[in-house]
Amino acid sequence: MEAVRVLEVALGPTLKVKEASPADAEEPQTSLGPGASSPIPQLLTPLEEHPKIWLPRALRQTYIRKVGETVNLLIPFQGRPKPRATWTHNGCALDASHVSVRNGEQDSILFIREAQRADSGHYQLSVQLGALEATATIDILVIERPGPPQSIKLVEVWGSNAALEWTPPEDTGNAALLGYTVQKADKKSGLWFTVREHYHRTNCIISNLIVGNSYAFRVFAENQCGLSATAPITADLAHIQKAATIYKTKEFAQRDFSEAPKFTQPLVDCAIVIGYDTQLFCCVRASPKPKIIWLKNKMDIYGNPKYRALTRLGICSLEIRKPGPFDGGIYTCKAVNPLGEASVDCRVDVMAPL
Repeated sequence: MEAVRVLEVALGPTLKVKEASPADAEEPQTSLGPGASSPIPQLLTPLEEHPKIWLPRALRQTYIRKVGETVNLLIPFQGRPKPRATWTHNGCALDASHVSVRNGEQDSILFIREAQRADSGHYQLSVQLGALEATATIDILVIERPGPPQSIKLVEVWGSNAALEWTPPEDTGNAALLGYTVQKADKKSGLWFTVREHYHRTNCIISNLIVGNSYAFRVFAENQCGLSATAPITADLAHIQKAATIYKTKEFAQRDFSEAPKFTQPLVDCAIVIGYDTQLFCCVRASPKPKIIWLKNKMDIYGNPKYRALTRLGICSLEIRKPGPFDGGIYTCKAVNPLGEASVDCRVDVMAPL
């Protein structure tokens, strides 16, 4: 008959067992009397687990915190019996006055109440069990806002544009710069407006400035933590002046409009009734303006109150007031200027009323 193993007690990882022969299996079991000796227990080999660190996925890349924030890392591990866990910072022991460590049965906690930039670096957790050892490295980066750019200056102003230059900040806040933010403010309102964001160069041209205004400029540096607390302002103002407009007329030959008198509409023969006012009309063109002379039967009638002569825009008219039997005859309109003269005439017949 096969041997039977009977479990008596379990003390931690050590098991106590005894072996029984086939004859013992047939005999009834009796309690041991006082003074009777018990079989010697045999000890099993203790169970062991090799040390291993379970590094969280979020800590497999650089762990970034801002200055003043809390760092609280819980790193689980395994190992039996309980392994010895130790931390180092850049290969040196931790500063116990600033960094706290608590080691448990299956995890280790690294705690920094207020992180400073000096806390950045490589943190290594070592879990050791006898000759076996497991290690894990965590990169911690503590950042803050960058310092302001330096020596900003106004290089040139032309038209409605202004050119700026500056140098990078001395302190980048322990992080790479993401760019610069450029702002402008006109002298009248004093309000700042952003004209460039996430700008990577250290020089730029600001366009579309309003004519007649004076502008100041400032530049912020930016990293993952935000904009710099302050920004330098240009010492000189950019005065946008109105450009002088110069009109150049095309030269052309002057045309001579001088012309001797010429009648475009002659006088027309007519018959008038005694006692009824009548008018004679003709049109003349001349340059310079001609002198108009009215004649009756080749006699000048200027100053005679019976006649009224008018000239307007080249239209010549002669009014005969209440004509009588002796107002008939040949009427002549004569135009004279320095370039020559011209005349037209007509016959006027006077009839008695019916």
